[in-house]
Amino acid sequence: MRSGLFKSGVSSEQNELSVAVPDVSVVAPVYNEVESIPHLLDAIAATFKGTDFSYEIILVDDGSTDGSAQLLKQFASQRHDVKAIILRRNYGQTAAMAAGFNYAQGSIIITLDADLQNDPADIPILIAKLDEGYDLVSGWRKNRQDGALRRLLPSKIANWLIRRITGVRIHDYGCSLKAYRAELVADMNLYGELHRFLPALAYIEGARITEIPVRHHPRRFGSSKYGLARTFRVVMDLMTIAFMKKFLTRPMHVFGLLGLGSMISGIFIGFYLTFIKFGLGENIGDRPLLILAVLMFVTGVQLFCFGLLAELLMRTYHESQGRPIYRVREVISQNGK
Repeated sequence: MRSGLFKSGVSSEQNELSVAVPDVSVVAPVYNEVESIPHLLDAIAATFKGTDFSYEIILVDDGSTDGSAQLLKQFASQRHDVKAIILRRNYGQTAAMAAGFNYAQGSIIITLDADLQNDPADIPILIAKLDEGYDLVSGWRKNRQDGALRRLLPSKIANWLIRRITGVRIHDYGCSLKAYRAELVADMNLYGELHRFLPALAYIEGARITEIPVRHHPRRFGSSKYGLARTFRVVMDLMTIAFMKKFLTRPMHVFGLLGLGSMISGIFIGFYLTFIKFGLGENIGDRPLLILAVLMFVTGVQLFCFGLLAELLMRTYHESQGRPIYRVREVISQNGK
């Protein structure tokens, strides 16, 4: 990575003509933001003007219906710094971001929203912070310009809950303005609504993570695409992240433990009922405890089998892809190998 972002000896336009692979890829998912797109492109270009960083802007249209896709095609055909990815339908922000990551070529990847609430002028400070040795720098909208319903009710509660469950102590998981090293992004697969949990996924991969305050602006065009209806999906994905963080490579430790505990409980209840039946001569056929004993034993066997299947799936996942269960940050050797 180059240091000194604001060196003015070489313009970004000259770099883009002479360097095939850009230094920075700016990725922005787009959904019905036709009015914001021209302003966003101008703001990003102005940010990199006069720097020694070459860049590309990757805009991923996620099934827009307001003409955004046509406008992106127009800009991509006219400007060498714009790449338009048009998805076949609306897949959601996570899928759009994953598509942007897959097409990004830069060694640094910047993500931001296309609605102009994130400020592209903050990109240099994110890159500078990344240059201090971090793998991911997350923006913190310290002075949010959203309404109270979004800022106070779901956001603060969600960020507190995510911090507690994932162990990644950042204030603002919902801020899309982030800087990543490309090799970190290459190790992460996104599904569901996992884009908001990228710091937690990066933490699982052993990344060095930090955050810095960034600016946040009121929405200028259109309306928000977020709402309380997404809360349930976010909670389900949070549970997935919690499981991945602790048991991704050892699922038997959770399923097997629960199954074993359930089986032992069922067996003890069975012994107790056996003593009542044969020791005390009482009838146990109409006791709910008998049904509970059978249910707990059967459930325990099922959980134990789930653990075994999960272990096989985990091993197949890692071995079929040649994907190790560890991540190496660097190798130091006198012979250079």
